[in-house]
Amino acid sequence: MIQSKSINHADYTLAERENLSATIKLDQSVPHVLLATCNRVEVYWGEGEIPDKLARHLFRVASGLESSLIGERAIQGQLKQAYVQAARNYSLSSSLNRLFQTAIHVGKRVRTETKIAEGAVSHSQVTVDMLGEYGIDLKNKIVGIIGINKLTENILKFLTARGAVNIYLSNRNIEKAVEMARKYNGTAMALDKKRDLLRFSHVLICATSAPHSLIHPADFPQDRGEILVFDLAFPRDVDQCVGDMPGITLYNIEDIEHFAKQTLSYRQNEVKSAEKIIEEEMAKLGKWQEVKKTLLIDSSLIKQTSEC
Repeated sequence: MIQSKSINHADYTLAERENLSATIKLDQSVPHVLLATCNRVEVYWGEGEIPDKLARHLFRVASGLESSLIGERAIQGQLKQAYVQAARNYSLSSSLNRLFQTAIHVGKRVRTETKIAEGAVSHSQVTVDMLGEYGIDLKNKIVGIIGINKLTENILKFLTARGAVNIYLSNRNIEKAVEMARKYNGTAMALDKKRDLLRFSHVLICATSAPHSLIHPADFPQDRGEILVFDLAFPRDVDQCVGDMPGITLYNIEDIEHFAKQTLSYRQNEVKSAEKIIEEEMAKLGKWQEVKKTLLIDSSLIKQTSEC
């Protein structure tokens, strides 16, 4: 039977997810699909029957219905990437293959046939919107970004579209920072120069994949000015004690999602349409399992007859 284990934003706070995610021990010899995002860590493994509850949950995840920002698009790509990576590393069971291929199909149908993702927001877009709420003049302020990835590139697109011209990029792999800086007319800085970045930045955005915090109170120079910090990483890049320091306003991913949810109520109207699609695909998956079960029974009978 297909099984799963999940730690997600609906059941646990950010701090609890950080602590619990470290306790998940994966047997690398067992074929599995690992879906790890800022909102969830989910593992799927096994073969044979696919429980309805498990399939329906994954279909809802793929559709963006289980995201903290309902309808967000990133989860579709993250789920596909997790499946493709698992398929490369393991010989997945036919049931696991079918489950994830159907989930990807469901996600596409929901976003094509409903308006669930119309005007969909993302963590990157919300971050830049919050800068607008603070009245940050991007043309005259310095923005520091730590971490080079799809999320921070999206932030760069929004920032440059809104007039930001003083952007500094830092990353453990400096070559990636240099490449991204060229693309968006920014300036690359080595990560070991982060104290300088913290001294002159008016806004700091962190989103690395580091397994531990990178920014601590001691990293902020005494002569710095006020700074607005956005920590989009999971686990967090910025020690939460930084938020208690004078002159520093710190937002983590939960704070950003709370801000976004205030503007997402209209998208709830599309949830029922999305759920109808999910139930249609659940019925198709059920028929597939019935056919598979029948074929296995027939195969067993043929084997028994031949043995006689």
